[in-house]
This record gives sequence, C-alpha cells and structure tokens, in this order.
Amino acid sequence: MSNNPFNGLIARINKKKPSSEPARHAKRAYQKKHFSLSFMVLVLTLFFLFIPLFVIIAYSFNEGKSSSFTGFSLMWYKKLFFESDALWTSLFNSFFIALSSAAVSTVLGTIAAIGINWYKFKGKGYIQTITFLPLVLPEVIVGMSMLIFFSGIKLPLGLFSIFAAHTTFCLPFVFLMVLARLDEFDYSIIEASYDLGATERETMFKVIIPAIFPGIMAGFMMAVTMSLEDFVITFFVSGPGSTTLPLYVYSMIRFGVSPVINALSFIIILATILIAFTLRKFLKNIAAAK
Repeated sequence: MSNNPFNGLIARINKKKPSSEPARHAKRAYQKKHFSLSFMVLVLTLFFLFIPLFVIIAYSFNEGKSSSFTGFSLMWYKKLFFESDALWTSLFNSFFIALSSAAVSTVLGTIAAIGINWYKFKGKGYIQTITFLPLVLPEVIVGMSMLIFFSGIKLPLGLFSIFAAHTTFCLPFVFLMVLARLDEFDYSIIEASYDLGATERETMFKVIIPAIFPGIMAGFMMAVTMSLEDFVITFFVSGPGSTTLPLYVYSMIRFGVSPVINALSFIIILATILIAFTLRKFLKNIAAAK
C-alpha cells in the first residue's frame, strides 16, 4: 500500500455516514410509494394557480386579438411602450398609492403592534378587536363607509382619498405580521441592552427594530400587494384624474380588453419574481448576520 498521508482523509470523506433506523425505514417507504393523493392534490393546485399566468404570457405574444393563437408577434409590447400613455398613467397612480400607503401603514402598524404587545393599558382588548374589523368586513362595506366619511368631511375624491382608504385597509395586515414576529421575540436582549446602558430609544432602533425587521418587510410587501390589486374600495373613493390600473382595466371591458394588458401583466410578473428573489436573499442575509 502507498504511504500517502492523504489516504486516511480520503477514506473518511468517501465513507458514508450511517443513518438511523427510522431514517432508513422512512426512505424505503418513500421509495416504494411513488404516487400519493397529497402529491396529486399539490400538482393540481399548482396547475390551477399558475396556468392563468402562462395563458396571459402566451397571449401577450399573440399576433391577433382573438382567443386563438394566430402567430408570434411583439406588436402589443410596441403599443404598450409607445402608444399607451393612459395605461402608464394609471400604473403610476397605482404604484404611487401602493408605496405611499404601504409605507404609512407599515410605520403605524409597527408602532401599534409594539404598543399592543408590550404595554398594558385600559381598552387594550377593544383596540385589538377594532383593528381586526377591516379584515373581516366586506370590501363593499369598507368602501361605502369611506365614501360616506369623506363626503361628510367634504374631502374631494382623488388620489389622496384613495391613499387614505388604502392606508386604513392595509394597516391591519401590517399589524398582524409584526405582531406575529413579536410573539417570537426574545425579551432577554432588551434587558441586556438596558444593562449595557442603552436608552429606551436606542433599544427601540438598534435592538427591537432590527430583530423584527423581517416581519416589518413582510407587512410592507403585503400592504403593497393589497393596495395594487384593490378594486372595490378604490372604485368607491376615486375621483376624476385618479384612475388606477384595476379601474383602467375595468373601464376597458366595455370595449374589449386589449392584449396590451397581457404584455403589461407579463412585465409585472417578471418584476414581481425579481423583487421576491431579491428580498428573499436580502432577508436571508439579515437572518444570517444575527
């Protein structure tokens, strides 16, 4: 045999780690059972959820407006970028309202979650119950109540009224996301920060906020999504010059929805996937740094 000093190391690397008896039994059971009802339900559910997206993507490259695929063409993307000013205006309004309302609701929801979770005061239970009301009430009721309220205070309907309505609607979602993160919070690090001489403000911004930041970011993204796709509430509280993308698409139905919407949908899908993977990597780096 060779006296190579690396032979022992190579042998240890190539040696398989013995697995436990339950692990071997589970592996044999999984290899024997190639088909299961749960796997079939999973495949059908994914197919049901994602097939409309693939249909939209395919028809964005369709040459004609008909439901049958007549040929490959990029004409709808050309019309989207060069002949759809009203569509881009509505998209800008949607993103402006979504980002601004999500930012405000995230700040308010985070502060509310911290206050509800850590402080004791009279009426705490009532405040929690009221916070959940926008989640369980139908959007029609929320939209009508917002319209009546804005009419009562003589507030003109427009972008600001949509912003106020979306902030109110998205606030409970952020509140719940941050509150769920706070339920898993390790309170010992707060005591440690106080022992090290940190003030309450320094503890808030240097200890608490970084620890619950994944929950805050998840609440923000949820609020952006809820605002972008909302139609019912926006329909009630919108005014002249404040058309959002859902309202614009709805107004096109009477004339027939143009395949330009399919092209825009494909771009939004790509942007959403890019943002999702970027945020996933970003949040992973934050978690690994702790």
